[in-house]
Amino acid sequence: MRNLVSLAFVGFLAQLIDGALGMGYGVTSSSMLLALGVAPAVASASVHAGEVVTTLISGVAHWRFGNVDRTMVWRLGVPGAAGAFLGAWLLASLPVQATRVGVAGFLFLLGVVVLVRFWRAGRGKLTRARPLSSRWLVPLGLVAGLLDATGGGGWGPVTTTTLVAREPGRARRVIGSVDASEFLVATSATAGFVTALGWEGISWLWVGAIVLGGAVAAPLAAWLVRKLPLDVLGVTVGAMIILYNARTLLAALGIPVHPGVVLLVFLV
Repeated sequence: MRNLVSLAFVGFLAQLIDGALGMGYGVTSSSMLLALGVAPAVASASVHAGEVVTTLISGVAHWRFGNVDRTMVWRLGVPGAAGAFLGAWLLASLPVQATRVGVAGFLFLLGVVVLVRFWRAGRGKLTRARPLSSRWLVPLGLVAGLLDATGGGGWGPVTTTTLVAREPGRARRVIGSVDASEFLVATSATAGFVTALGWEGISWLWVGAIVLGGAVAAPLAAWLVRKLPLDVLGVTVGAMIILYNARTLLAALGIPVHPGVVLLVFLV
């Protein structure tokens, strides 16, 4: 029961972060599940199954608040779904231990990307460039979907970071569109994991707990994206992702770190 409550809180926190930043749900949830010792494929499958519900709720909420560009949703989401299905099959076929280290390393790098991206924004160093042309949205979605499924997260950090860097004036519209398109990615990734691992490859009890927490947070996050200073929140999330996955990498090197130490460092 205690673990289910913890997972519900993880789902709430992850969706709050994702809905406000356009990134972080999969990276945050997968990082915490890996830290608990969950196999990478099972962690990614469970997180994506939960995201099917939370991204639908989040997408609708963003649409209601006027944060969605429909053209961007389809041009990112459809190729992203194709990449996610392929990525799910790829992750399910790899050795568990090697995958755990590889995924943790990938998530660690994504944490650095998130932290640097929002740190530069907060210091007024965000580069203003031309909008990303439509022809680049399809390959961007395909690559982001592939990385999202294999890494347990990455859709938001790859797409949102790229698009906001190109179009900083449309940050909130980008965040809403990325969140809405993630429904297609999560659904496709879940289908890929089910066909590769079977229904037993997903912990549905964990999924239920994560969905419960995420469903509560989704409407709140869609409202907060219009109110919060995103640079501060982004730097905080990036630091948290880095610390969680640093612990997993250190454990792989034979240097165990208690979760309480991670929390203490993060708070300091």
